[in-house]
Amino acid sequence: MRIILFGSPGVGKGTQAKILSSQFSIPHISTGDILRSAIDNRTSLGMEAKKIMDKGELVPDNVMIGIIRDTIQEAKCKNGFILDGFPRTIAQAENLDKLLMELHMYEKILVAITANEEEIIRRLTNRRACKVCNQIFVLNEIECADTCPNCGAKESFYQRSDDKEEVIRKRLEVFKNTTEPVLRYYEKNNNVIYINGIGSIEDVTQRILEKINK
Repeated sequence: MRIILFGSPGVGKGTQAKILSSQFSIPHISTGDILRSAIDNRTSLGMEAKKIMDKGELVPDNVMIGIIRDTIQEAKCKNGFILDGFPRTIAQAENLDKLLMELHMYEKILVAITANEEEIIRRLTNRRACKVCNQIFVLNEIECADTCPNCGAKESFYQRSDDKEEVIRKRLEVFKNTTEPVLRYYEKNNNVIYINGIGSIEDVTQRILEKINK
């Protein structure tokens, strides 16, 4: 099973990706993670990406596609994968389609998790990170707002800059302008499964599984 997962910042995409990975016994491929892994492992593409990133520039599509190619051809992906964080533009979607065709990976499921903008802003502005262990928590889910439940540090919570409302609104605007057209692109050639991301984690997972099983 090959799943391409879409969703704006704060919609719960990463959480659901991990659950689906366990449910279907297929790896969760986060493009950020595999990029860092390629750099850490000093692969040729990883080193090329590092040179570009060190200049403060974005990693070009052809390098990312190369890293994705290397990853999905690994033994761990023989039964499928969940691709998270790519594609984000129509050009990337076209390149990914070409890659999957070349590798004879014809079948894929596109899952788009949605939530209204104000709910996303409420979720993200309510998050806090621990400055000691770097874990992220939702304030109303923490029993003691002064103590980190992961490492026990006291008064260690802070709000990350990208969880501030003005930054979140900008991130959502970028998502709408660049990634939403990708969904329109896929709708022309594939069935996109839209999932309501509002509700408990368990409820959202159940909605996804029901749609996939159909």
